[in-house]
Amino acid sequence: MSFAEDWQTWKTERETTLADPYGWLALVSLDWLETSPRAYDGLPGEWWQDDDAAYWRNDGETKRFELVQSGGGERVVAGDVEIEIARRGGYLIRVHDPKAPVLRDFKGVPAYDPQEQWVLEGEYEPFDAPVPTTVGAVVEGLSHVYEAPGRVRFTHNGAEHTLTAFNGRNGGLSILFTDETSGVTTYAANRQIAATPRDGKVVLDFNRATNLPCAFTDFATCPLPPAGNHLAFGVEAGEKTPYERG
Repeated sequence: MSFAEDWQTWKTERETTLADPYGWLALVSLDWLETSPRAYDGLPGEWWQDDDAAYWRNDGETKRFELVQSGGGERVVAGDVEIEIARRGGYLIRVHDPKAPVLRDFKGVPAYDPQEQWVLEGEYEPFDAPVPTTVGAVVEGLSHVYEAPGRVRFTHNGAEHTLTAFNGRNGGLSILFTDETSGVTTYAANRQIAATPRDGKVVLDFNRATNLPCAFTDFATCPLPPAGNHLAFGVEAGEKTPYERG
């Protein structure tokens, strides 16, 4: 398989994942819970939160959701939709509906043509201990805290650059960044690349730089890159600004 064919296979899988009927593109609402029980349009029961957890009372039964800050959420099924409960500062609920307009109209993600010159090798420098790192969010006034296990150092056009990395999937790294294409041809707030350190080295394939959910929907609370994770050159590789934001 050629380099371009391998990238196209990855892109097809990526778009298939995005088109999940209960994925990010299926979001149709986001509501922040209050401290007093209340109903929300179209949703069963009453919802509220306190300092420790979120609660849902329906048909005489109350469920409690105690979640990790900025971590994964839980879901409950209500007819044809799924209600996600998550903790982002306070607790929120958002509805995933397979009939969502964004999902219905999804026609793939625009991207730069793959180029091998955007596959760069760097060095991974782990910290002595993971560093809790606070970053902003696309939602004004909201912040996220993630653990940064280390940083990646690499060279491009003779200049050295350093990016702080967060923990990713399956023991890998998730690197959030912006660059000189951000807000021009790529989504302004952030993009991310996944990488896996091996023997102190790491491969940064910017052809596989992806948009976060907030690039597609207003009902996401994505983190912004950590301070210093702006690249002072244009990364003309990876996903561009989605059609939904065009």
